[in-house]
Amino acid sequence: MNIGRAAKLAGVNVETIRYHQRRGLVAVPVKPLGSHRHYSQDVVERIRFIKQAQAWGFSLDEIILLLQPPQVVQCVQVQELVQEKIQVLRSRMRDLSRMVRGLESLLEECRGQPSCAQCPLRAYACCRTLNILVPPA
Repeated sequence: MNIGRAAKLAGVNVETIRYHQRRGLVAVPVKPLGSHRHYSQDVVERIRFIKQAQAWGFSLDEIILLLQPPQVVQCVQVQELVQEKIQVLRSRMRDLSRMVRGLESLLEECRGQPSCAQCPLRAYACCRTLNILVPPA
């Protein structure tokens, strides 16, 4: 299949495939004389994996490691990388939960104000309200 068809099946655009090729994530197929490059279903599956790994939060540099054969990157190294990613995601979840609690508190405070001029959500807040958003470290 040509690059356009491979891109469509993988759910990306042609430039994404070319970018992945430049980064070394996807091999560039040989171009037969006077013809177009032929992309296999394996390339489509690889690009789908790259997209899924990105959705899990892995960077392209990390994905390059994930795609290496076991002779180059051992399974234990991949497991360590995944464990680190889990820790980062859990930390982000804690941060997001803290942000949600801060916004909920601001919203509750806003609902209790008699006028918009005193509403903390409208940037008329005092320093006490800002401390709700950014708790001391």
